[in-house]
Amino acid sequence: MPVQPLAELIRFARQNSPFYQELYAHLPDHVAHLTDLPVVPQSDFWRANSPRDNKLLTAPLDEAVVFRSGGTTGSPKFSYYTRTEWREFTAAFGAGLVTAGLRPGHRVADLFYAGDLYASFSFVLDSLHRSPVENVRLPIGGAAPWESTAATLEEFRAQVVAGTPTTLCALAERLTSAGRTLPEVELLFFGGECLFGDQLPLLKAAFPHAEARSLGYASVDAGLLGEAVPGTDPRVHRAFTPYTVVEIVDDEAGLPVASDGVPGRLVVTDLRRRLMPVLRYPVGDRAAWVDREAGVFRILGRAEEGVRVGPVSLYTQDVHDIVTATDVAGRVSGLQLVVRRRDGRDGLLLRLATGEPTGSDAALGEAVVKAVLEQRPLYASATTAGHVNPLAVEWVRHRDLAVNARSGKLIRVVDERPHA
Repeated sequence: MPVQPLAELIRFARQNSPFYQELYAHLPDHVAHLTDLPVVPQSDFWRANSPRDNKLLTAPLDEAVVFRSGGTTGSPKFSYYTRTEWREFTAAFGAGLVTAGLRPGHRVADLFYAGDLYASFSFVLDSLHRSPVENVRLPIGGAAPWESTAATLEEFRAQVVAGTPTTLCALAERLTSAGRTLPEVELLFFGGECLFGDQLPLLKAAFPHAEARSLGYASVDAGLLGEAVPGTDPRVHRAFTPYTVVEIVDDEAGLPVASDGVPGRLVVTDLRRRLMPVLRYPVGDRAAWVDREAGVFRILGRAEEGVRVGPVSLYTQDVHDIVTATDVAGRVSGLQLVVRRRDGRDGLLLRLATGEPTGSDAALGEAVVKAVLEQRPLYASATTAGHVNPLAVEWVRHRDLAVNARSGKLIRVVDERPHA
């Protein structure tokens, strides 16, 4: 499907999606500019996007591929693509892989995770399949034993290994512990989470001739976000013009940022998706323009809608709901998600505010941790595997919570990891 005129896409969404019809009820009949639309409220978006009695989709769910998009087991998020939309999505991303460094004849191992409605493995494999350059695809997956993964990479003399930084580092650790290296690997394509500088020595030890590069920036809910811009900074990407429109929205004014270097929330509009329209959707990341005219931006970290801890995604509202349900006595008056990095691993700290600390706080903190891990078992398994640090709780008074220095508003996610 070709890129649609914005006014036509807005009209279509208003006519066929009850969610957008209600969201845009106050707008005039004809809207042609993105800035005339509100940024989509995420909680309302996902509430409308339920498998049954869906109010977001523009047509009955008769033909689509369905993927899970983060969330807890108690309130999963789902994303829908028609076969045409999925084909175009992966074809555009596959073209971006060439910019990232894919070359004709490259033998590429896909180590992303598959199953349970998660998209990354299928997405990368389909993007490689639809890339404009010939390549050899090795669909290994992220759950295969490391010995068989290493054997396949050696047997086929794989030149590119694609996976999350966590997966790549786990494999590298196994290889170095066994005194092995894979010198024929030229590229380490990472995605799904940030790659930190303290991970590079381990990767270099196992893959001595490989360069770590972003394979591109996308998410199953928001779609195409940015193609890799090879260089010294793997967080720099270029918007997928003309398929999507990327905005960086100021935290306070709620208006698009016009200047380079000013941080804000990343917001995306997809000009080709119609079954599940994405119009001014907040991605969940913060970014700043490097070159606004060229559509080049730098990812700065997660915004308040969600947080990524190693390979685990959590939505702040989900965590808030779990804490509220566990805190039957109403002791907790505020909550912040604090992401820290220690010993080469990410970790999540739940900062809980209360009036005055009491002896019962420790028991409540343990109950909160247990409830979160029950609802988000991937965090527990990632901890057991040594990929992330254990979930922790810190009790503070409400005045100790971090707030925006200009507005005094609570900052829901505090990312203390190094982003320089």
